[in-house]
Amino acid sequence: MIELQVKLMYHPRIRPLHHPPAESFTVAGILHALSDPVRLSIVAELRKAEGGLNCVETTSRLKCTMPKSTCSQHYRILRESGIIHSERRGVELTSKVRRKELDSRFPGLLDAILKAWRREHGE
Repeated sequence: MIELQVKLMYHPRIRPLHHPPAESFTVAGILHALSDPVRLSIVAELRKAEGGLNCVETTSRLKCTMPKSTCSQHYRILRESGIIHSERRGVELTSKVRRKELDSRFPGLLDAILKAWRREHGE
């Protein structure tokens, strides 16, 4: 049984997820990731969900449809910039905003961006 579990955890077709360390976050990388309105919407939704959300849950909450590959691309950009952390739960990826790491590196940056974005959209 243990051998089967090891094979499932390290399946050769499952690519490992890249999560940069907090000290490598850059303002330019964060601003680039948040420059797309869809990614900004995703982060705003993830920020509300303490337990994290998967792609389907997020797009459902946003009431938007997009191909899975497009959603995956948005999540990859957010993950590689350091904004979110994703973990595999079965066949799904559940993602959360890296609040503590972002605030320790750039205090208030994400909150200020989201607040300004909400104001622009009348929320």
